[in-house]
Amino acid sequence: MSYYQHPSAIVDDGAQIGEGSRVWHFVHICGGARIGKGVSMGQNVFIGNKVVIGDHCKIQNNVSVYDNVTLGEGVFCGPSMVFTNVYNPRSLVERKNEYRDTLVKKGATLGANCTIVCGVTVGEFAFVGAGAVVNEDVPNYALMVGVPARQIGWMSEFGERLDLPLAGSGNGVCPATGTLYELVDGLCRRASN
Repeated sequence: MSYYQHPSAIVDDGAQIGEGSRVWHFVHICGGARIGKGVSMGQNVFIGNKVVIGDHCKIQNNVSVYDNVTLGEGVFCGPSMVFTNVYNPRSLVERKNEYRDTLVKKGATLGANCTIVCGVTVGEFAFVGAGAVVNEDVPNYALMVGVPARQIGWMSEFGERLDLPLAGSGNGVCPATGTLYELVDGLCRRASN
C-alpha cells in the first residue's frame, strides 16, 4: 500500500488511492472512487463511488464528497463543508438518475461550513468564505461570501486578496508574492511574464 490508512478507516475494494495520500480516522471511501496522490482526508470523511479527487487536495474533518463531484488538483475543503448531488431531494421520491455534476477546479478553497449546491462549477483558485452557500458558477479567482454567495473581490493563487475592481479592467499585485494579476472584461487571470 503506497498510502497511509488509519485502522478505523474503511476503503472498499476497487477504490483507487494515489501514492502518499493519508486516510485518517473513521473515513469511508467507496469502491468506485478515484483519489490522486498526496491527498489528505481528515476524520469522518466520506467519499462516494462516482467521485474524482485530484492530487494534493485537503479534505478536512466531517466532509462528505458525494457522487458526481470532481475536485481538481490542490482543492481545499474546509471542516464540515457540504456538497449536494440532487437539486430537489425527497425521501419519498427516487432521484438517483438526476444527480447533477459539480466541478471544483484547481487550487480552489471551500471554507468551513460552506455549501456547494450541485450542478455548479467553482473556478480555479476561487475562494469561498466560511458559511457561504454557492448556488451559481463561481469565476476563477473570485472571492465569494454570504447566503446566497455573492462576489466581493478577487484572490491570488497564494490566497491573498487582490486590489482589483469587481468588474471592468485593471491590474493588481498579490501582497505576499508580488505576482501580477489582470482583470480584463470582468475576468481575472494571472498575468503572463
